[in-house]
Amino acid sequence: MSEGPLRGLRVVELAGIGPGPFAAMLLADLGADVVRVDRVGPGSPIAPPPAGDLTNRGKRSVAADLKTPEGVELVLALTERAQVLIEGFRPGVAERLGVGPEQVLARNPALVYGRMTGWGQEGPLAARAGHDITYLARTGALHAVGRAGGPPQVPVNLLGDYGGGALYLVVGVLAALRSAEATGRGQIVDAAIVDGAAHLSMILHSLLAAGLWRDQRGVNLIDTGAPFYDVYRTADDRYVAVGALEPQFYAELIATLGLDDAPEQFDVARWPQLRTRLAETFATRSRDEWAALFDGTDACVAPVLSLAEAPADPHLAARRTFITAGDNAAVQPAPAPRFSASAPPATPGEPPLPGQHTAEVLAEWGVA
Repeated sequence: MSEGPLRGLRVVELAGIGPGPFAAMLLADLGADVVRVDRVGPGSPIAPPPAGDLTNRGKRSVAADLKTPEGVELVLALTERAQVLIEGFRPGVAERLGVGPEQVLARNPALVYGRMTGWGQEGPLAARAGHDITYLARTGALHAVGRAGGPPQVPVNLLGDYGGGALYLVVGVLAALRSAEATGRGQIVDAAIVDGAAHLSMILHSLLAAGLWRDQRGVNLIDTGAPFYDVYRTADDRYVAVGALEPQFYAELIATLGLDDAPEQFDVARWPQLRTRLAETFATRSRDEWAALFDGTDACVAPVLSLAEAPADPHLAARRTFITAGDNAAVQPAPAPRFSASAPPATPGEPPLPGQHTAEVLAEWGVA
């Protein structure tokens, strides 16, 4: 039996890609018993092969064909014995398959039905296709990312799919579970990436309303507009990140670099000069030399590490932020956050093959 603060929680996940599986993985990381219902047949061409798809770690897999009455009945029987269902179909698809909220809640009125989409369950674009980049474009979040005079920059799919999507679905599911415990009634959680991404930009709207943010890229304090909040190329063609926002941190940055004649931090007219000085200075040493020099300071300077380098970072290694698990010794982020009294296992289970646990789950959950 799984450990962790969600121990005893049963979750049925209807297989998909992207934020839905990640949300289910987070629940599994925290101890939930997540059963993924995989489709019969080939998987998605843009997803990793099943054995290497780390977003399915810690789950078990049941195979079912939702285009058959038997497959639909299997899913409904599983949801009778679960507290949560997660699906990421376009609006209306689950209903047409026979596993929509009406069908599922009729069998289990206390269940939380989590729906993960890009545009949401209603609205002019609800039935349209989309991806992280298009959701961010509509919310204004994409407009805010980039350098002055340049085009918007794509922040991979972390901001939309996983930040504005998966994490909001998990928050919604846990909140609905709390309500179900108190009332005995489940409900539908409509998690849309456009809603979550817009919600994440709350601070920017707050600053904009207060006249402290210009609705342009690369001209504000934390969007590379300020030279003391930016990245700089080093002598070995790598980068360091500088985030010396507060005056005391800026003073330490300037002192460590030996730039005694640097302008005052908020002398905006001299920011171009300051940016040039910082760029020229950082270009004189390697990334790791700068990291060593700033080690132990509060100048807020850090080496920009690659995905492959990050697990070996001394701080992250000390915290075991990354772990190595599975037969293939795959390096992967450890479960997060951490708990003092109900910690989940340090190493999650391996991603399952489709249908690997069908007989085991049906027997354990009491499904004929």
